[in-house]
Amino acid sequence: MATIEIKNLTKSFGAAKVLHDLNLQVEEGEFVALVGPSGCGKSTLLRILAGLEEPTSGDILMDGAEVNDLNPKERNIAMVFQSYALYPHMTAGQNIGFNLRISGMKKAQIAEEVNKAADILDLKPLLDRKPSQLSGGQRQRVAMGRALVRNPAAFLFDEPLSNLDAKLRVQMRDEIKTLHTKVKTTSIYVTHDQIEAMTLADRIVIMKDGRIQQVGSPSELYTNPANRFVAGFIGSPAMNFLPAELTASGALKLSETAQIMLPAIPMDVVAGKVDAGIRPEHFTIDPTGTAPIKGEVISIEPTGAQNLIRVRIGAGVATVIDNALLPITAGEPVALNVALEKIKVYPPEES
Repeated sequence: MATIEIKNLTKSFGAAKVLHDLNLQVEEGEFVALVGPSGCGKSTLLRILAGLEEPTSGDILMDGAEVNDLNPKERNIAMVFQSYALYPHMTAGQNIGFNLRISGMKKAQIAEEVNKAADILDLKPLLDRKPSQLSGGQRQRVAMGRALVRNPAAFLFDEPLSNLDAKLRVQMRDEIKTLHTKVKTTSIYVTHDQIEAMTLADRIVIMKDGRIQQVGSPSELYTNPANRFVAGFIGSPAMNFLPAELTASGALKLSETAQIMLPAIPMDVVAGKVDAGIRPEHFTIDPTGTAPIKGEVISIEPTGAQNLIRVRIGAGVATVIDNALLPITAGEPVALNVALEKIKVYPPEES
């Protein structure tokens, strides 16, 4: 296992700067997810850590030693890619042990290492099968086994579940988490899926436009987002942003008929036009119709255990989670309560 430190890292492709002065410390045995929209620079950062790209400036340290000039093999890092990249003419066992074979390891030792990896990944019954005889999830486990037998100081995962269907992604998330629990190797995981990041990582790094927006545990990012971007990115369904007006006394006016008092006024927001950030689960529907926030139901999206209700409130539209499965239809008026202490207030987004 290794500690990994990124210091003042930048990367440019010609005149285009894609990473801006990044700083990050990953502790030994930690599982860190890099997450953000497409083009935010997360995969570029991972490739620099692996030695597949050179930084324009800045340093990468492993266990305190600079590794900028080391090639990928010398860094003792194993990567698991979105593409399984298995040799089709080899069995699963031969694919797992391939790197060991070309390094000159003896057959008996290779077999031992392959069997240990197969035990961890539940691949023992599949070792004699060719990739064409395996499912997508099984192929990805073989690719993980190929990385695991190298006994690396760190794992780098580059969107390894993107090729799988929704059910398999959930299963593989569990298997990756179980793998990390067993081997406890320092891991950095790139994904655009914030649910993947939330369920897998000890800490999450939120990126946008080549800059780190916030670093923290899943609960920290969800509860105390550093800015509007993080607030809107973390959480599913996403946070609602409703146009509102904030008075100097802390009254938040969502519409002509909906005004609520905030427990505290944010220090960095001035009175006037604002956007109120309210998560769907922080609304509750009042069947009596007496709650202070009045709206009109636009649509209902049943999901089985709950309904997602789209409600027009003043000039905005909010998603509301209805766990009670109330008999509501589109076009009806609806009254909502909200957890006042959960509301975030942001300056209006620039158009």
